[in-house]
Amino acid sequence: MKKLIAIIIIALSYNTAQAQIFSGERVLNQQNFDQQRWSWGYFLGLNSYDFNFDYEDYNPSPVTGQDLVVEKRMGFNVGLVGNLRLNNNIDLRLEPGVNFSTRGFQALRADANTYREISSTYVHIPLLVKFNANRLNNFRPFVVGGVSTSINLSSNENNPDDNSAGQFRMTTNSYYYEIGFGIDLYLYYFKLSPSIRGVFAINDELIRDSDPNSLYTGNVDKMSSRAIFVNFTFQ
Repeated sequence: MKKLIAIIIIALSYNTAQAQIFSGERVLNQQNFDQQRWSWGYFLGLNSYDFNFDYEDYNPSPVTGQDLVVEKRMGFNVGLVGNLRLNNNIDLRLEPGVNFSTRGFQALRADANTYREISSTYVHIPLLVKFNANRLNNFRPFVVGGVSTSINLSSNENNPDDNSAGQFRMTTNSYYYEIGFGIDLYLYYFKLSPSIRGVFAINDELIRDSDPNSLYTGNVDKMSSRAIFVNFTFQ
């Protein structure tokens, strides 16, 4: 699915550029859009969340090369966009939204069934700097980067039960850095901005089990989320 979306974005951008550069088209849509001090919009998108593990004693499974394995699944993003124009090529952007994700999680070095399904609902708030190239007809490439925080509404952080009772626990608050790229497409009625962004947690998100030898947490020095977002912003 991620590869298909990336191919669609590239094909759409290529076709738009080819039509405007080689056909001589010079009709500009939304000519004054980027002159606004403030602009607003919303985004819809997909996500794929994963975990990155640092181990205290690295002794991986000979089959997979890991002690703990994560099954990634596709999730959904939705949110709002507030954009402040700083100059012709730099914008400051706030994108509060809600991300829904599900991950499968399993400890491999055990005979028992250790599979856990982790469903998370994040209130995700990034503050981003958007670096824009100069506009060429009706498209404009950009790169974006910044920091963000999220509230995991399904964290189980304060749940007294741990994995021995089937409850996987994470911290409620997390902090990230983000980096990505995309393209602004100036259509007749609005501006469409498809983008791909990598999101990487900075803090340790794992709440340890009471048992220091737990299969899930005993050998983990740090567990942090990482994700890929594919968003379509409408302004």
